[in-house]
Amino acid sequence: MRVLQLIDSLAPGGAERMAVTIANSLKPYVDRSYLVTTRKEGALKASLDPWVGYLFLKKERSLDVKALRKLYTFVAKEKITHVHAHTTSYFLGTQLKILRPNIQLIWHEHHGKRAETEGKEHRVLRFCSSRFQTIITVNEALETWCKEQLRCPQVTYLPNFVSDESFTSENNERPKNIICLANLRAPKNHLNLLQAFQNIAADFPDWQLLLVGTDYRDHYSEAIKSFIAKHDLQSQINVMGRRDDVQELLRTAAIGVLSSDHEGLPMALLEYGAARLAVVATAVGQCSKVISTFGHVVPKNTPDALAMALRTLMNDPSGLQEYASAYQKHIQQQYSASAIMPQLMKQYSS
Repeated sequence: MRVLQLIDSLAPGGAERMAVTIANSLKPYVDRSYLVTTRKEGALKASLDPWVGYLFLKKERSLDVKALRKLYTFVAKEKITHVHAHTTSYFLGTQLKILRPNIQLIWHEHHGKRAETEGKEHRVLRFCSSRFQTIITVNEALETWCKEQLRCPQVTYLPNFVSDESFTSENNERPKNIICLANLRAPKNHLNLLQAFQNIAADFPDWQLLLVGTDYRDHYSEAIKSFIAKHDLQSQINVMGRRDDVQELLRTAAIGVLSSDHEGLPMALLEYGAARLAVVATAVGQCSKVISTFGHVVPKNTPDALAMALRTLMNDPSGLQEYASAYQKHIQQQYSASAIMPQLMKQYSS
């Protein structure tokens, strides 16, 4: 079996990190693993195992004959048997499937918000879905949506996961930092988190909030920075932008938080667990099921509830440590490569 991950970009994001993690984790299971990025390279390229075959297509438009030809030639030369297309790369994957009908095309749906839309809004996806061997979704709501709205007979929910190597064995007390690993985009609702932190900042002057994720320098970004300045929180909130040392940063924090309005199954929650953080998140997508009883889950867009959950952890250092250790063990047992890769291989072989 020779498996190719197809992704539009290697800029840091949940789907992109998952594509890289799968490509790297396939090493013990397949003859060869590959990753092809279609439109843009990015920082995650450095995370690829040297064993993983790699190609950048430089695709410029939806129908790009030159990019399709380049992909076709690569797939033929490397004798690829399975193409695992993530998010919008399904369209290029479908074009390839038409030209090479013997490949197995798997589509991986990461966008949790799609479950709130109508099928008629996705006519191209619906048409292409008849060519998919399997659809993998990152939460159960998306699994239901795909079964009802698309034309693929095999749809399954398969959790995201983190590599076995990402789990820290450190058990020391952490600096008083709260970290939010999320690109500055509206679905992440950073203002919800900022309002919550504003409510408690004066009571915890030695705590810092770190916002880590790509800053697109747009209206959303400006609203975040304006809020921080307006409420004089510059000394306690650090907008750090995109970082290449995320794993190291996570290990300098005690609490990981997500304040999103929409999610699939956020990789950040799993990375918080691997880094042994206590967690607080909103009850969207698969967050409640991932956290289970090992952290705090609050309704979306409720700053007071979010503030209360953070306050509970910040007020109880020993309880925070217990939550962090229990959550790490839970993630390692349920959402690590060792736990999930055998399930993925069953999908490839079905």
